[in-house]
Amino acid sequence: MSNFVKFIEENILYEILAVSWLLLLWKYYLNLRQRDLMMRLTDLPKSVEGLMTKDVYKKAHSYLLDRLKFNDFESIFSELCTMVYLLNLCYYRFWLWSIDIVKYCGFDDQNEILLSGVCMFIINVIYDIIILPFKIYSTFVVEQKHGFNKETPLFFVKDQLLRFVVCETLAVPFLCAVTWIIKNGGGYCFLYLWIFLIVAALFLMIIYPELIAPLFDKYTPLPNGDLKRKIEELAASINYPLYKIFIVENSKRSSHSNAYLYGFHKHKRIVLYDTLVKEYYKPAEGETNTKGCTTDEVVAVLAHELGHWKYSHTLKGFILGQVQLLMNIYLYAKLLDYKPIFEAFGFMDSQPTFIGFIIITIYISNPLNILVQYITNILRRRFEFEADKFAKILGHGQTLKSSLIKLQEDNLGFPLYDKLYSSWHHSHPQVLERIEAIDKED
Repeated sequence: MSNFVKFIEENILYEILAVSWLLLLWKYYLNLRQRDLMMRLTDLPKSVEGLMTKDVYKKAHSYLLDRLKFNDFESIFSELCTMVYLLNLCYYRFWLWSIDIVKYCGFDDQNEILLSGVCMFIINVIYDIIILPFKIYSTFVVEQKHGFNKETPLFFVKDQLLRFVVCETLAVPFLCAVTWIIKNGGGYCFLYLWIFLIVAALFLMIIYPELIAPLFDKYTPLPNGDLKRKIEELAASINYPLYKIFIVENSKRSSHSNAYLYGFHKHKRIVLYDTLVKEYYKPAEGETNTKGCTTDEVVAVLAHELGHWKYSHTLKGFILGQVQLLMNIYLYAKLLDYKPIFEAFGFMDSQPTFIGFIIITIYISNPLNILVQYITNILRRRFEFEADKFAKILGHGQTLKSSLIKLQEDNLGFPLYDKLYSSWHHSHPQVLERIEAIDKED
């Protein structure tokens, strides 16, 4: 038994890579199943005839195929980068670079909190450089080809730079706080860290819509009119503490549409993408304005969203997420001083807290997190059916159906999926399933 344990400890790096490649192969297999299904459904199936026209079906078919091909290539490239990272002990190299930078700047190179912040910055810069070509291709090739991209190259560059600055401004101090808690928390560091992360998550939920989101998109109060009146009447009918309604100018970024709720206690907000509302949708030059939902359809979409609030789906999802987080942190606390893990990544004489946190939460916990995500998707699909039923109870069943059909068309959503593929990837039921559920007798 001791020889077996020794073998496991000496090959941790290769075991991580083996599991990572197995998960990639599983993902590729699921994509292959979906592509095979689509190759058998090149013509409009009878089950979809009431949902979309032949022309829209062909566009949705082509869009999903392009997304699947792109995702496969991106996943394989990412896995190859991970393999290069791990086999070349890059995390150890980055840590040494951090020591050199701190020394060069005249600071204490034994200050682990400072070293962690510098190391994280280095990792993030390298990661952003590696994935930048994929972002460009996704935006200006795949999305552009199918008519969704509205970003200019200049807008894209400004957007990416702003995202990087905002993320680093938040992430580096956040990491320093995490490192301090772990180093000073003693035997209950995992519990203190969990509480801190919950507070941090709630803090970000408060400041993001108010301070961060407006840096990227323009939010304006919904003008007085029929739409605003009907939304306010809907909110009042179920005692939803509506504070403000906003229109966000998403049309500069993409023609995809959405709506969401946010806020705490008596300060609830509703945000509508301008691409969702027909009267606010701004078509591109030469494009006819056939996209967007009517006033009643938008109200039906919000009735669905208010169903999530009524049944506390957001709170339940948040609690589930925090339980998953606690599992990861507890596992980290148990392996915090497990030297073979650090040695596998090149750290023979030191065990940096930040590096251990990355290794365990990203690589060791990955299979567990994927399994939890699968379970979460099952619950979320159930939540969607419950929210649809709530909208139907409020009398918006038929307009919700028409809005689902319209959104499916506007976003070129492919209507048919392999069951295994969908169960692993989708947090929402397919539109045909939702329409069938709405049509069922209570």
